[in-house]
Amino acid sequence: MQPVNPGSPRANQPPYPAVLAEQPKRTEAALAAWEQITSAQGLRNAPQVPLQPITATISHLPQNLSGNLYLAKVGTSTPMNEEERRESLRRFLNEWKTLLGADPAQLTLVNDTVGNDGTRTVLFEQRTFPYPLRGDYGKVSVRFAPDRRLIDVSSTAVPDGERIQAALRAAALQVRNKPIDPKLNGRAIIYTDSTGTHTVTLGPEVQAPEPQLVTYPRIGTTTLEMRLAYEINVVNAPVKVVYLDALEDQIIAALP
Repeated sequence: MQPVNPGSPRANQPPYPAVLAEQPKRTEAALAAWEQITSAQGLRNAPQVPLQPITATISHLPQNLSGNLYLAKVGTSTPMNEEERRESLRRFLNEWKTLLGADPAQLTLVNDTVGNDGTRTVLFEQRTFPYPLRGDYGKVSVRFAPDRRLIDVSSTAVPDGERIQAALRAAALQVRNKPIDPKLNGRAIIYTDSTGTHTVTLGPEVQAPEPQLVTYPRIGTTTLEMRLAYEINVVNAPVKVVYLDALEDQIIAALP
């Protein structure tokens, strides 16, 4: 008989990892929202918007639009002042939330930069999970011109946040009962860099102290697994960060 996995969820707990699967309804809703937005701004027969796999959030604006999309006009100044710009972006997040895959209340502004050409890029992070979200997910980027014209929009936000939160909180309760001392000594780490895929075995001297508990999405062919992981900084090794599943004690990612 196989021993019982101490990290497996109990019968009354949400399954772990929390899995987000492709859903035709999510895609249909995103495409319908795109049609409504473009029609409201006078763009008829707009090309289909490219969507991210699995999450069905907007990947980028189509490059062959027959016209322009704009942020909402707020106030009378051109370009808008800071207060007007924030209000315009607030309206944008509400209007585009189906395409962005996140409720505006989940998004926090983390960066606001102005390019040499006067265009502005604002970056939001999705902060709806009990631990910081890592990987390439949870980001919403909006680039626009001084005249409010949208140049590009992209989102890697993770929808279905409430269900995923419940599963990760239940997993966190199990982690609290385990010693926070993940070890990498002797583990074979697979990583990919510009030269290809490599394997390295780490020794006891490479692990930095105090690993942080984070939320790490691992993408598959048709699903996105949301896992609770230790983010472990590594020194004097080809990899810089290793992510170790906090419940299942398996390495799920390594960054060079």
